[in-house]
Amino acid sequence: MEPSSMGRGLDILETLARRAAEGLPGTSVTDLAREMDRDRSQLSRSLDAMARQEFAVREPRAVSLHWRLYADALDVTGHRLRTDGHTALEGMVGETGESCYLGVLAGDTTVTIAERVPRDSKQVGSWIGRPYPAYCSDCGQALLVDADDEEIAAVFARTEFLRHGPNTPVDLDDFRRRLAATRARGYSIVDEEAEPGLYSVAAPVRDFRGEVVAALQVVGPRTRLVPATDACAGSLLRWADWLERTLRGDTPAMP
Repeated sequence: MEPSSMGRGLDILETLARRAAEGLPGTSVTDLAREMDRDRSQLSRSLDAMARQEFAVREPRAVSLHWRLYADALDVTGHRLRTDGHTALEGMVGETGESCYLGVLAGDTTVTIAERVPRDSKQVGSWIGRPYPAYCSDCGQALLVDADDEEIAAVFARTEFLRHGPNTPVDLDDFRRRLAATRARGYSIVDEEAEPGLYSVAAPVRDFRGEVVAALQVVGPRTRLVPATDACAGSLLRWADWLERTLRGDTPAMP
């Protein structure tokens, strides 16, 4: 069956979105027609209509997605982080029995945007909206896991590395060494870096562009979490993967 005009338009958007996600530059109409096995003239007319509706941008030698689609997608991502993020946190609390959080980067700090705690939690107040130094936060390491040295230096350009716990990083090089360990294992471990007796693990969450936009955390007392690190990390990584797939528009089954 011949696809509808809407179906053909969605195919074009999907192809352009895939190319953008893979870091490929804008493509010519001729090359796009060849890649999609489509008639060039028909494809060109579709692109003209999409350009008028601000779905695509047609330049003399390149076709790409319109920036408005990225802005709309980012708005949807922010909304889904707060809705599906709560689902992930509830799942993690149920599996680990520990307090769980979802955080984002704000300058050189991390900010909690969602949280779930066990019924027997002794937590006083809420962490939502409260900034915390990224250099001594498990969330900070997870959020910067894909950043290069230049980006990390820019984040902490004006940061004073104050001591918050017995194992707080002392400077930028110390933070980078710990970040290297996070990259190797796939999740961060903060052992009394944020405060004495506190232990936590965190994993990055990437959006439809493959960029880290948030981090899931499991936080609790060191005496209880150290022997449960593997179990907490397993739950964390499963739910991080689930949340990433929802942000990409998939409908994954619960972990």
